Amino acid sequence: MKTTLKAALMCTMLFSQPLLAVTLNEARQQGLVGETLSGYIAPIKQDKETLALVNSINEARAAHYQQLADSNNISVDEVAKLAGQKLVTRAAPGEYVRGINGQWMKK
Repeated sequence: MKTTLKAALMCTMLFSQPLLAVTLNEARQQGLVGETLSGYIAPIKQDKETLALVNSINEARAAHYQQLADSNNISVDEVAKLAGQKLVTRAAPGEYVRGINGQWMKK
């Protein structure tokens, strides 16, 4: 079960990007958004475009986490937290992550 869940979580990190002016990777690199331990991205900049991207990505992640939870008979919160840990760990140098203290840190 854990192997299947880990493989599926790796796929989570490769979401196809919505047709917005800025992609998730670009938003990360530009410091507009950051990864959190909750498994969802959060906006650093509060403009309309960034907020739309955050909503779009988080909706897709929530749906994917639900599918993984259902297929592995675990809670969606467990899936999201596992994904969050992986996404924060894998954030590239210069990208923002929110630590356990709730503060943004640049990797």
